[in-house]
Amino acid sequence: MAKHGHHVASSQKALMLEMKSLQDEPVEGFKITLVDESDMYNWEVAIFGPPNTHYEGGYFKARIKFPVDYPYSPPAFRFLTKMWHPNIYENGDVCISILHPPVDDPQSGELPSERWNPTQNVRTILLSVISLLNEPNTSSPANVDASVMYRKWRDSKGKDREYIEIIRKQVVATKAEAERDGVKVPITLDEYCVRTQVPPTDDGSNLLYDDYYDEEDLEDDDEDDEDNEDCCYDDDDSGTEAS
Repeated sequence: MAKHGHHVASSQKALMLEMKSLQDEPVEGFKITLVDESDMYNWEVAIFGPPNTHYEGGYFKARIKFPVDYPYSPPAFRFLTKMWHPNIYENGDVCISILHPPVDDPQSGELPSERWNPTQNVRTILLSVISLLNEPNTSSPANVDASVMYRKWRDSKGKDREYIEIIRKQVVATKAEAERDGVKVPITLDEYCVRTQVPPTDDGSNLLYDDYYDEEDLEDDDEDDEDNEDCCYDDDDSGTEAS
């Protein structure tokens, strides 16, 4: 029991630090909140479809559920929005190497180095999921029909449009949900790259964010934002291969 208690204390601390880091320096295209303020182990994620991809304009909701021994074991990532994709199961569970425990399983075709390890975090998961949406892995699909359809589209160099048309329908269907939630989905690259950081208040009365900033940090952030204006995500940030 004592060991379990130790895991809870250390995993809660790790998750609180990650949440703070993601609030201070958000990942472009994502919005993260707790499902319930009293539970650090369940996060809700809103994912905005990246511009210039088939997911442009989409508003996809997902849940990340963390185990008590995080970061030693990986969380589970499940889409709540209906997703047609080779690496997403019917129930929304995402099948991706980075979320698999680091066991040696020759049958899977995955190297242990591609799987979860405690240096991974929510940021690397989010970047891997975005990469996965744009570049499915069809070698061991979670949705065989979607995989076959994706390959037809790819091999026909876009002439077979069935796969793309299903995705675009799903994107359009998410607009009603975004309106219900009062969310403005970024469409242009400029909008997508804007950090969703909460601006500091003039009178310093915003207690929630007072602890997060001091004035030097804010000046640094402004400089960083100028540096980041040209490009908000690199090809190198794609995380690990999907499965």
